[in-house]
Amino acid sequence: MKKIRIGITVVGKDREGVVAAFTNLIFQKQGNIEKINQNVIKGLFGMHLEASFSKEIDVKKFDKELQDLGKQLAMGVSVYHEINSNKNIAVFVTKEPHCLEALLAARGQLKGKISVIVGTEKTLEPIAKKAGIPFVLVDEKDQQKAEDHLIEVAKKYDIDLVVLARYMRIMTPNFVWRYPHRIINIHPSLLPAFPGAFAYAQAFERGAKIVGVTAHYVTEELDQGPIIFQDSFKVDSSDTLETIKKKGQELEAQTLLKAVKMHLEGKLEVSWRKVYTK
Repeated sequence: MKKIRIGITVVGKDREGVVAAFTNLIFQKQGNIEKINQNVIKGLFGMHLEASFSKEIDVKKFDKELQDLGKQLAMGVSVYHEINSNKNIAVFVTKEPHCLEALLAARGQLKGKISVIVGTEKTLEPIAKKAGIPFVLVDEKDQQKAEDHLIEVAKKYDIDLVVLARYMRIMTPNFVWRYPHRIINIHPSLLPAFPGAFAYAQAFERGAKIVGVTAHYVTEELDQGPIIFQDSFKVDSSDTLETIKKKGQELEAQTLLKAVKMHLEGKLEVSWRKVYTK
């Protein structure tokens, strides 16, 4: 029998006994813990573990037991497994359309379904409607309220992968920890150079001769997640900030799409903060 692998993410207010409770449940099911990572930031506890089962297990029953345990401990629990080969994708956007349009144009090439488009404003809602994909507005100014809304949307559409297609809002551990190595961002620079907003402007002002883009997994550290792909183009003396942006946006769309495809095909693996191609 092929091993069944299950990823479990636990997030909530830090308290004693959480790690022991979940690991004990796995051991009771004769599971083996292959990876475990935990962290605490400002009283928020996050844990991600991956367990494998060599013997047959009732996955739905086990999922329910994990959720029940989470409720007992006042923890949010997310469970991820490989039962569905066709993944549900959420694309988060703000107002720049180029990355979203590239993903939509390549829908037939993706080993997954774009199930929902989430926007911080309504600028790109017509594109979602034209594509026949639900559009959800999440424009709460309060960060916690906005992320609570995002979590609800992700649960409703049973999201496996979150793609930040020029999504201009910082995400906190409260959301990020629930999708370890399952949130992909595109950044308009060759990280670690020029992190944060206005990367093209920073590169132009500094007289950079090579400008690039980086597709990376998102972590709680801004623009510091494991790098998936990078690409670049040369800047010549005739380039303006606008021409650099135009070249960069075309490259962003290509690089993000490449990263999403590889992730969905199961060809990427993260180890010690580095991404390896299988």
